Amino acid sequence: MAAPGQWEMEKGIPLSRPAHLLRDVPLPAAVVFESPLTHNLAWMQRFADEHGAKLAPHGKTTMAPALFKRQIEAGAWGITLATAVQTVTAHAHGIERVLMANQLVGHPNMTLVADAIEAGMEFYCVVDGVDNVRDLGVFFAERNLTLNVLIELGVDGGRCGCRTAEQVETLVAAVAEQPALALVGIEGYEGMIAGGNEVAAVRAYGERLVETVRTLQDSGVLQREAPIVTASGSKWFDLIAETFDRAELREHYTPVLRPGCYVVHDHKLYAGAMEAIKARDPDLEGELRPALEVFAYVQSLPEPGLAIIALGKRDIGHEPDLPLPLRRYPRGAEGSEWVDVSSWRTTHIMDQHAFLEIPENADIAVGDVMAFGTSHPCLTFDKWRRVLCVDESLKVTDVMTTYF
Repeated sequence: MAAPGQWEMEKGIPLSRPAHLLRDVPLPAAVVFESPLTHNLAWMQRFADEHGAKLAPHGKTTMAPALFKRQIEAGAWGITLATAVQTVTAHAHGIERVLMANQLVGHPNMTLVADAIEAGMEFYCVVDGVDNVRDLGVFFAERNLTLNVLIELGVDGGRCGCRTAEQVETLVAAVAEQPALALVGIEGYEGMIAGGNEVAAVRAYGERLVETVRTLQDSGVLQREAPIVTASGSKWFDLIAETFDRAELREHYTPVLRPGCYVVHDHKLYAGAMEAIKARDPDLEGELRPALEVFAYVQSLPEPGLAIIALGKRDIGHEPDLPLPLRRYPRGAEGSEWVDVSSWRTTHIMDQHAFLEIPENADIAVGDVMAFGTSHPCLTFDKWRRVLCVDESLKVTDVMTTYF
């Protein structure tokens, strides 16, 4: 590892190697525990395999190529990403197949992707508007390249995507007019579905995706032997997998699931989603486990019942839930000495401080270390340029770089 001075402008980096989290790292630090990480990689890959689907995890969650590589090594078909810059970053770190779950808009972004395709990347993006289809067709024709596109099927009140069958037909015709574009399937995102019966609505949306790709395949407009049908965020992946899991899709199509947060899971938002998944399928073996935590010092004890933690909005996600206190490590602890503080409560968070409501007689001191869980891991990863991987003893096993 490079000398510590190289990283002096960054946070959460070990002062030396080998390193122990509590002795050798200036806190706060973002931490991924190796054991649940390894478990989650295997669990989700097995889940996809058992449902006859490919797995293309959404890389925007972590933007950590070290984790992308581990997902591919575990069996992932490719990596899903949100932007052209994310795409070329992944490709620069060895990812060969990318599904960009957004329209590719703007000539500078098209240039980045075209350069990566020329360098050997297998790339897919979505389209939902005629104007974008025309722009893409002209640009990639000038580059003498073929761009693989999927029509995005949206939902009323949702994010992107065609809302009606008529819009899909119009878009199919527009793609057919562009020789540089190859229509290879259908894409969707069910995460924006809300209402009184979300489970039924997500299932119905999955059926709509399947019926649409079948219709397009029967009409002969799809330019791929096994057309892609893809959806699934991190909340409803079981329902989408269930809808995709049928013989004709396994044999004649390429169903692709795209959850991202599973790799480190979380302590509330997706933990609750996992409980719901288990309730829907009591026979499901195992479950995802939280792997991401942020460690920070107790900064001040200004009054009874209140602890100020040196942890703020710049260090940990705070939407949709405030940081979740998990454990307290007394000063000088080596990792095995800790106290469960999950009954304590974060009440407020500022740029660099978190307000922690504690029992008035709590055994706590300035300099103690607090471990916090997260809700929605995407909003914690993007606050760190380096994320530590640690084992159960809190020994640092890797320093992973992120690219946001």
